[in-house]
Amino acid sequence: MENTLYPLIAALLGYLFGSLSFAVIISRAMGLNDPRSYGSGNPGATNVLRSGNKAAAVLTLVLDALKGYLPVLLVLLFGKPYGLGEGTAALVGLAAFLGHLWPVFFRFQGGKGVATAAGVLLAINPILGAATLLTWVIIVSFWRYVSLASIVAAAFAPFYQMLIWGSGPVVLAIGVMCLLLIWRHQGNIRKLLDGTESKLGQKAATPPPGSTPKHPHGQGHQSKGHSHHHAKKRK
Repeated sequence: MENTLYPLIAALLGYLFGSLSFAVIISRAMGLNDPRSYGSGNPGATNVLRSGNKAAAVLTLVLDALKGYLPVLLVLLFGKPYGLGEGTAALVGLAAFLGHLWPVFFRFQGGKGVATAAGVLLAINPILGAATLLTWVIIVSFWRYVSLASIVAAAFAPFYQMLIWGSGPVVLAIGVMCLLLIWRHQGNIRKLLDGTESKLGQKAATPPPGSTPKHPHGQGHQSKGHSHHHAKKRK
């Protein structure tokens, strides 16, 4: 029973820790707009950067990575007496990643998981994490598209693990995580194909706090047309 119970408890704790949406938490703490209300609508570091506040973006990036890194590291360091090995560490990392994607504390509206996935990979295998991050940096340096770099790095990560360290439960967890990460970028893939994707550092137009949102369905145009109709009558 213990052999099943401890991994499940560890995975649940990993999920709960991953459910802390630091993009939203930090934005609220610093008096910024909710990152889900502008730009891509994604609660992640890249979208927070579009607010123009670099400190908030860096904090989000670091904390999102740590919430993937720390749960895995804790299992690897202290899990052995409880029968928790590398396979459980990979499961906990996947659970933290799922928490970021579907956070229980934020109505299951999460981000795309790039920083959290990077933290998981670095904890499971620092060399694998470094190789994946290097792939990301190379793509960003050449093309300036964070989404493209994230997709390419995610596609390569499971192959790096298999080719250098072999297959097993770790590859399975990494593979599922990377497939989900690519799937979460489907909107970005469409924008990349259309040539409308935002580049790194491109600032988004953000509404001031407490401002009234634009009326949907072109109500502004209707008002204009209504005024034009009265103008015609006056003529």
